[in-house]
Amino acid sequence: MPAVPGRRPAYDVARLRADFPVLSRRVNGRPLVYLDNAASSQQPTAVIEAVANYARAHHANVHRGVHTLSQEATALYEGARERVRRFIGAAKTEEIVFVRGTTEAINLVAQSHGRSRLQPGDEILVSWLEHHSNIVPWQILASQTGAVVVAVPIDGNGAVDADA
Repeated sequence: MPAVPGRRPAYDVARLRADFPVLSRRVNGRPLVYLDNAASSQQPTAVIEAVANYARAHHANVHRGVHTLSQEATALYEGARERVRRFIGAAKTEEIVFVRGTTEAINLVAQSHGRSRLQPGDEILVSWLEHHSNIVPWQILASQTGAVVVAVPIDGNGAVDADA
């Protein structure tokens, strides 16, 4: 698709779907559409191949050994951290923390950042549309600190009601 000056390129859904092998499946005669990404995100071919290559050729403890495989695993891990740092524009690799998923990340932020800062009466804002995995960590934090979880309503267009 040719680029048009001043316009964003069209979103190529077919090209994006082709990156995810599972999306080539048909379910009930229709192309698979997977929307449960809060629970498990599907993986593109590049990720599947990188994980398989690591398991086949480099699997070892990261930062915990002096043997060849451990050194390779550490180099791959730190290389990935550097790539993420560049991609998001972080100042240093120590700002990049890998977790297994969104729920673990939310719990980590709640406990490491929120627990030391929140006090009784402080408010933790969530929207009415939040998945329970983005409510429970804040409820736990509120019970630990005396803060209160407040749900911000959504307007008729599905946007946060800023006036509320």
